[in-house]
Amino acid sequence: MVRDGYIYGFTLLVVAAALKWLTGGWGWAVIPVLLAAFFLWFFRDPHRAIPAGSGLIVSPGDGHVTETVTVITPEGSRQRISIFLSVFDVHVNRSPIGGVVSHVQYQKGKFLNAMNPASAERNEQNKVTVRGEGADAGVEVTFKQIAGLLARRIVFRLKQGDPVERGQRVGLIKFGSRVDVLLPATAELHVRVGQRVQGGASLLAAMPQPVAAGQPVTPTEVLTASAAPDRASGGRA
Repeated sequence: MVRDGYIYGFTLLVVAAALKWLTGGWGWAVIPVLLAAFFLWFFRDPHRAIPAGSGLIVSPGDGHVTETVTVITPEGSRQRISIFLSVFDVHVNRSPIGGVVSHVQYQKGKFLNAMNPASAERNEQNKVTVRGEGADAGVEVTFKQIAGLLARRIVFRLKQGDPVERGQRVGLIKFGSRVDVLLPATAELHVRVGQRVQGGASLLAAMPQPVAAGQPVTPTEVLTASAAPDRASGGRA
């Protein structure tokens, strides 16, 4: 459970208790009780098994893949995966790879519907770049936490220079939103439009692995048999 859930939930339960005491019945107290239940459910933070292996890029959030497209950035060609998080999805965000946070840029903007492609550039957002280290050395991934029509607050708990692990909790977006992931042009995608993904657990893409001389070239294998433990203590939102 994200801390905000306890704050909203227990505050509303106190309001419900006060209303019952003042009115002598549960009639007026039903609404805050229902809202408390909703907030406790909305801010859930389930355990996730993190895929283990070299050059794997996991989803930074829960939701549905709405777009996979090649885009041109100042750094060159990149693949972009867009994920829409509805109000019913888990809104905790996780790091796509392990390494160091090399850049964080917060941008004020509009609150267009997150399904609108224009929201990727015009909406309020937080842009984070992670430079891979260890098993993800040589990989650089940028992801954007994008506010939506209902989302009015973006939370990111790390700063530039902080180390981060693949699948580690790094923040959240409240009440419906969108996450865009910019991948290297050479990454091999493992998702398609319409597919549902889970933050930290679903594999978005994998970097091509070097092939030893004399060995046939085969597609990158997804390591599902072994998974790294969920880092509950790392950057918990």
